[in-house]
Amino acid sequence: MNDEIPLARRDEIANRLAQGQPVVAATLAVEFKVSEDAIRRDLRALAAEGRCRRVYGGALPITPASAPMAARMDEARERKAALARAAVVLIQRGELLFLDSGSTNLALVGLLPEDYELTVATNSIDIAAAVLRRSDLHLIMIGGAVDPAVGGCVDANAVQNVAQLNVDRCFIGTCAISPKGGISAFGIADAAFKRAVLDASAQSVVLATTDKLTARAPHRVAMIKVIDYLIVEHDMPRAEHAALSKAGRSVLKAEPPASQ
Repeated sequence: MNDEIPLARRDEIANRLAQGQPVVAATLAVEFKVSEDAIRRDLRALAAEGRCRRVYGGALPITPASAPMAARMDEARERKAALARAAVVLIQRGELLFLDSGSTNLALVGLLPEDYELTVATNSIDIAAAVLRRSDLHLIMIGGAVDPAVGGCVDANAVQNVAQLNVDRCFIGTCAISPKGGISAFGIADAAFKRAVLDASAQSVVLATTDKLTARAPHRVAMIKVIDYLIVEHDMPRAEHAALSKAGRSVLKAEPPASQ
């Protein structure tokens, strides 16, 4: 096999990703008549240039939903805050909360009630840092190897740690959501970690910005019916809201953002 990495092949793969097409290494290897190792080198190079997100078996195009955590933190702040305001009313005094890594869940930290004696467990570096800045909150940090794209720990050690908790209410991040496909993640380890959090939790909540409805992620975390509360944006189209309501338990709409 020809394991050279011609720029023309890499450019063709980059063009497909730019058009929003996911790519599979095995399929590309057959098409271009090279080894899968050669394709993987192409994908590593493209990922290093910020032109794709590598996943098991291939790569995904970069979208707002698949951008690294650090890049998502400043996006749509007011919309995420509106979702967070709708979520905090569900929280009860003295609960152990789990805040899964994600920029929307990060917005929750500043809105948590001050006198509720809450404990926050998280696998997110940024969420943990925000919790530490509040003297009224207790923090449990789930450790392990940090995934830069996730912004936190999702490896086997993190799964084992979270399995030892009795979480009252978890806030699960999602990369994509649909009535038929449920909530999904881009990474296989991230999806496995989220399932472990759900298993350790008495109740579950997902805060979903509307752009997650058009995103596609390969690894299913759970069907909508498994999630106790799904909180969506105020302007989610009626048809999409109805479809999610039919598939789920309780779908709540947030109020409009403060800036509107």
